[in-house]
Amino acid sequence: MKKVWVVASVTFLTTLLMGGGDVYPANASGTSTCGVANISDASCKKDRVFVEDDTNLMWQDQEYTDAEDGAYKREYSSGKAGKYKHAINYCRMLNYAGYNDWRLPTSEELTHIHYKQFNPFTHHRGSDYWSSTPADSSRYYVVYTADAYPYKRSPNESNYIRCVRCIGSERLSPGSMEVR
Repeated sequence: MKKVWVVASVTFLTTLLMGGGDVYPANASGTSTCGVANISDASCKKDRVFVEDDTNLMWQDQEYTDAEDGAYKREYSSGKAGKYKHAINYCRMLNYAGYNDWRLPTSEELTHIHYKQFNPFTHHRGSDYWSSTPADSSRYYVVYTADAYPYKRSPNESNYIRCVRCIGSERLSPGSMEVR
């Protein structure tokens, strides 16, 4: 008898579920008491950028991960830290804040953004950042954010990466902002 009861119950519940029935009781208004989790908009990850009004440049302002900090310290490439070729390819392939036309900034652009009396970025490291500017036949410039001065580095060294894009005729407010 117990087997019959179990088989009948499983068959009934399976029929309800496959037929679109609700196995949860309804409240007074006729809706199910089994609610769907309310996921707030705040949990959606937003991309942060900094728009520099005097140069019409949009800067990537993304949080750095432990893996990227490790890549910088241990001379390998991961995400927003790595060797020169990785930096070029990272920016070229970046799809961030709804844009895919990012590039590695020049040393002049990096010097300009870090020469200001305040750090405009929410996420930053007080270290060297790659630029696309060649220093000589075998090295490229990095810009140290603490003094906004360019230094020559071997392309085999690991440095941080911050990509930039031209905003052209787009109408964006200057300053730091979150973009979906």
